[in-house]
Amino acid sequence: MKINLWGVRGSTPTSGPETTYYGGNTSCMDVWEDGWLLILDGGSGIQKLVINPGLKTKRIDILLTHFHLDHIQGLGFFYALFDPEMEVHIWGPASSSRSLHSRLSRYLSPPLFPVLIRDLPCKLTLHDISNSIFTIGPFTIQTGFLIHPGPTVGYRITGRHSVIAYMPDHEPALGKNGMINDRKWISGFDIAKDADLLLHDAQYTAIEYERKKGWGHSSIDDAGLFASFANVKNLLFWHHDPNRTDLQLNEMLAAFKENSHYEFNCDLAREGAQIVLK
Repeated sequence: MKINLWGVRGSTPTSGPETTYYGGNTSCMDVWEDGWLLILDGGSGIQKLVINPGLKTKRIDILLTHFHLDHIQGLGFFYALFDPEMEVHIWGPASSSRSLHSRLSRYLSPPLFPVLIRDLPCKLTLHDISNSIFTIGPFTIQTGFLIHPGPTVGYRITGRHSVIAYMPDHEPALGKNGMINDRKWISGFDIAKDADLLLHDAQYTAIEYERKKGWGHSSIDDAGLFASFANVKNLLFWHHDPNRTDLQLNEMLAAFKENSHYEFNCDLAREGAQIVLK
């Protein structure tokens, strides 16, 4: 399983010399196996995603965690949607009030975007999902609703030899006393359990989180605790605050490692990074 990270920031894209190492684009990554391509989220990073022409894939599956703008703002600039030869499947969390088509049409229509979703020339299929299990090529995909404002899902992707869990926006510690100890009641636990790689929201420091409880995001400390409970092998912290510089991110990670002693490996997600799981 091969993974490419195209955008790891949260909330809004950012740019400048102080953010060049970790990157300034919002959430997007891809997963490859046996010539099949999954794209997770369509933030601004999706515009940088380049498909190797030698693979000649004619199907792309885009898995959306939710519909906040930082996770869909790049969709309208993704070239595959304008290729009449391309079969594109978009998967996203079901809502009790509006279909996936209706919610995406709010963005892919004037005045926010000049092209209507119905006018996209690709062969487009939309899939509403909930707490679901389905297959795409060699992948088995499990989804589950997470604690975050609006319908939001996390993805557990099982390939031939590896499992990754993707939760870029998630607040499992929301509650009177923080994260509970009973694993089966922790939001997202089944999605992350025993994963080879967990990519998880860690936007805040512990001090920042105290002022922003209920906003739908995690502190780096809570992300680490969640990963420990889930017994993951590797953790990448995701959804970096757009106002945090590369230097501040390094300091944040160093403080976490100094004050915690978990068995898993951990690091900050970095735009442009490539990961191979065997």
